[in-house]
Amino acid sequence: MALFFSLTTPVGIAIGIGISKVYNENSPTALIVEGIFNAASAGILIYMSLVDLLAADFMSSKLQNNGRLQIGANISLLFGAGCMSLLAKWA
Repeated sequence: MALFFSLTTPVGIAIGIGISKVYNENSPTALIVEGIFNAASAGILIYMSLVDLLAADFMSSKLQNNGRLQIGANISLLFGAGCMSLLAKWA
């Protein structure tokens, strides 16, 4: 993996430098491709956070057996998601 990473990173940089001369960031094709990549990366982040990170915490026996803790965890989750949405609005 280290060899693969050390070889692909410079190749990717060279490709990026090569196409930067002909790349028009306001063209419809570029905007569509950027939108697709942004949507895919956002979907991956949402999946990883919900399935891999939060599922283990929300399925623990400590949380499952305590209703007050469940409500607090859900409110905290929604508050954090709201704060991240507000942050995304500014970015």
